[in-house]
Amino acid sequence: MCGLSKGDVDLGRKSGSIAAPIELADFRTGGDHYASGAFRVALLIPMCGPAGIWAPSCISCAQVAVEELNRNKGIQGRRVQLIMIDAAVEAGEPIEEIMNELIELGAIDAIVGMHLSAVRQRLSKVVRQRIPYIYTPLYEGGETTPGLFAIGETPQEQLGPAMAMLQQAFRLRRWALIGNDYVWPRSSHSYAKTCLRQMDAELAMECYVPFGLPTMTELVNRLEASGADAVLVSLVGQDAVNFNREFGRRGLHKSIVRLSCALEENGLMACGEGNLERLFSVSSYFGAISTEANACFKERYYALHGDMAPTLNALGQSTYEGLHYLEALLRDFDDVWQQRSTRDSLPVIHETGRSFARKVSRKRPAVYLARADGMQFCDFKVL
Repeated sequence: MCGLSKGDVDLGRKSGSIAAPIELADFRTGGDHYASGAFRVALLIPMCGPAGIWAPSCISCAQVAVEELNRNKGIQGRRVQLIMIDAAVEAGEPIEEIMNELIELGAIDAIVGMHLSAVRQRLSKVVRQRIPYIYTPLYEGGETTPGLFAIGETPQEQLGPAMAMLQQAFRLRRWALIGNDYVWPRSSHSYAKTCLRQMDAELAMECYVPFGLPTMTELVNRLEASGADAVLVSLVGQDAVNFNREFGRRGLHKSIVRLSCALEENGLMACGEGNLERLFSVSSYFGAISTEANACFKERYYALHGDMAPTLNALGQSTYEGLHYLEALLRDFDDVWQQRSTRDSLPVIHETGRSFARKVSRKRPAVYLARADGMQFCDFKVL
């Protein structure tokens, strides 16, 4: 397994949660590293590759949820235990084989996944309703697999309203679409092209690149030559960081507005202050949002992890929400979850960092368009 070591991710032991990379041998040999009788949740997050930048925040937020659940009754009356599994597309071991064996061994009771859609599509064919699977980040929409619940935002909720607001503010005429080469960017860009037609705007460029592109020079060259006055950046993690650094060095913000659905606070800081002018991000959560619910969430987060904790962001918050969603799903729908899916919009009442416990079947979370200002997001506008 590549990425974080056990020492890197073994946070929050004072809460009694165990967060360590998975070792199948521990289960095969009946090792006592994992607590007997615990409700074991496989937390699937990328720990290496471009998306590995998200891991510390995702782990830390998940541990806050575990602390809260275990102060109450855990999940189904059992103490919750996190089992870390590297779900990066670059991970050394096939994630399908790992998860199938863990399920067959009875070593895990549920999955909370904050990883790329390409991994979700592969795993959906393996899990097959044997255990509940909560998928937490923004995604392309359309997930209907029984027993799998995607709780993140879709392009219709995020992308369309954000493009329309920027179009109105800057009178944009020509858009470029740039992303990594997998399902989420391609699907999101297909929807974006529909929005462009509705706004009577032109498509100046569309390009998809592999993960971990060594240099962004050629890609930015193509963008600069395209004549675009706006670009939708659907690159993930470190790839987005490298793109924005090259973009900033060229001073292209003077002629091109940037929009991203996946640039969060970790990526923002990594881009560097001088590379962020006229850069916008759209999300249902930002760490700096001034709501009562977020203030309470931040208080609990920093109380557990201290002032130097990993930065709060949408992807991290989603793992916190995913664990609470899992508990509420099994509490209220234990007898039907296997036959239901995302499209059923079950009225699962659960805690989130975005708002206090509420029904989510009819009212989706607010979505915000934010502007990068220095090393932080500001000017939050509800879409």
